[in-house]
Amino acid sequence: MKKTLIVVDMQKDFIDGALGTKEAVAIVDNVKAKIAEYQRNGDEIIFTRDTHQIDYMSTNEGKYLPVEHCIEGTDGWQIWDGLEVSDATIINKPTFGYFNWKDYNLEDVELIGLCTDICVVSNALIIKALYPEIKVTVDASCCAGVTPESHLSALLTMKMCQVEIIGLER
Repeated sequence: MKKTLIVVDMQKDFIDGALGTKEAVAIVDNVKAKIAEYQRNGDEIIFTRDTHQIDYMSTNEGKYLPVEHCIEGTDGWQIWDGLEVSDATIINKPTFGYFNWKDYNLEDVELIGLCTDICVVSNALIIKALYPEIKVTVDASCCAGVTPESHLSALLTMKMCQVEIIGLER
């Protein structure tokens, strides 16, 4: 069975940049280890990258979250140094969730990354809706939310929607 690791928005602006948090910084080593595990096993790795344009502040998201971040081509838009995988797929997505997961013939998926309560939960639920019979897992030890409380709320929401949550004991 094909296994896929989806590394959600592990970008500089979400780790220590415009929207960075100490919780995001704290998961980097766990994320690096998880990526290495999938590489050793020869599994598929997909990175998503939050991608905005220079007009971000005039967009609907910019009105609700008025912090310029992940502007395409900027340093903050880049994947965190040391996480890149040369043969991984990178998806630039302009919004929380990616809508073309059907293009990837997913069979067994694990999601990790940022932010648990925005982009991780959005993508996990989209994938679960598109592929209701596949195993979808989120490793909580490789995720961080906007706040610790909203991180836990998102994990509970995903669990209620039949997404397996692992890594809570770490």
